[in-house]
Amino acid sequence: MYGDQNTPVRLRATGRAFEHIARFHPELTAFRRDLHAHPELGFEEVYTGGRVREALKLCGVDEVHEGLGKTGLVAVIHGQRRDSGRLIGLRADMDALPMAEHNDFAWRSTKNGLMHGCGHDGHTAMLIGAARYLAETRRFNGSAVLIFQPGEEGHAGAKAMINDGLFDRFPVESVYGMHNWPGMAPGMIGINPGPMMAAADRVTIEITGRGGHGAHAYQTIDPVLVSAHIITALQSIVSRNVRGIDSAAISICAMQAGDLGAMSVIPGSATLVGTVRTFNPEVQDLVERRLNELCSAIALGFGATAKVNYERIYPATINTSAEARFAGDVAQHLVGKDRVVRDLEPSMGAEDFSFMLQVKPGAYMRIGQGTQHSSAYLHNNRYDFNDDILPLGSALHAGLIEQGLPLEPRQAD
Repeated sequence: MYGDQNTPVRLRATGRAFEHIARFHPELTAFRRDLHAHPELGFEEVYTGGRVREALKLCGVDEVHEGLGKTGLVAVIHGQRRDSGRLIGLRADMDALPMAEHNDFAWRSTKNGLMHGCGHDGHTAMLIGAARYLAETRRFNGSAVLIFQPGEEGHAGAKAMINDGLFDRFPVESVYGMHNWPGMAPGMIGINPGPMMAAADRVTIEITGRGGHGAHAYQTIDPVLVSAHIITALQSIVSRNVRGIDSAAISICAMQAGDLGAMSVIPGSATLVGTVRTFNPEVQDLVERRLNELCSAIALGFGATAKVNYERIYPATINTSAEARFAGDVAQHLVGKDRVVRDLEPSMGAEDFSFMLQVKPGAYMRIGQGTQHSSAYLHNNRYDFNDDILPLGSALHAGLIEQGLPLEPRQAD
């Protein structure tokens, strides 16, 4: 059953954390919608950071640290006992997207050209919900480290926080993150013990020929023609160089050449821009090498030159098996075995939580929110986060702490 935008739906979940957090569901909803109305881009999350800081202090957390990764914040909550000396990290991203919102509800974006089109407002609210519950109950032995990260959308905010000493100052033993997923029904939770998201690389190909008159093309070296051959040939890399059991995607997404108002002028140069997505570093190396070889050889065959600039933006998001299994167990305890997908299909999208997983063991999960709520997927100008799942996401965060840092040692099987 789904709710409309003003009627919460009671999702099927069990446990004291969920029941406790459900009591302040309306407050979490109001907080999330306020963030949605005031979106900010990466490393510009001043209002968002202020609201987070204010909320954390009201929750009664023990420490709030600011300025990591420019606008990032970290909160620390100590358990009833701390003799274990253990720390576990939970992460939420805070930034919005540079796109205009086409929704008309009361909490739509108040900023032209900016919107929370990926649900980071909801991720932040869910971690605030976990902070309030953990600070009020403290049923764990150790410390919870809550990471409010800036700049996920292309700014590598996770890497910036790490470079600012995130894990030196807060040496967590593992770290967990989650993302809403419209492709799964509300109340479903998905994970797998390996790749969750692909590496994202940017490719820029600069082709130089010799311009001239379109009526005398034989006197030119046409970079548009060279570009067409390169675009077609690059599609052979995945089909003829990458093993069928591996995965890769190459997309040339933009081309710039000439002047639309000059129909008879062959330009002297052209630029192609695209992206490469892979899960395996060896496949990533192969694709980069073949891109360089093909572009150079094809351009040379026409008498032109091609320069390839290959930038590795985000690494692949790879869960560690033990932490993925643990996160799946926590999710199962919360929503039941039939509501947890433990072999979720990886996405060719990218996520900068990958930088954290390169440094620490951990897992990245998906929490279903459905499309009945907003009828839109991520990065769509009519997208909105489903507030019905706020208590569930908060309880999942809290469960990772309570079950990962138990007050009493677990009995051996």
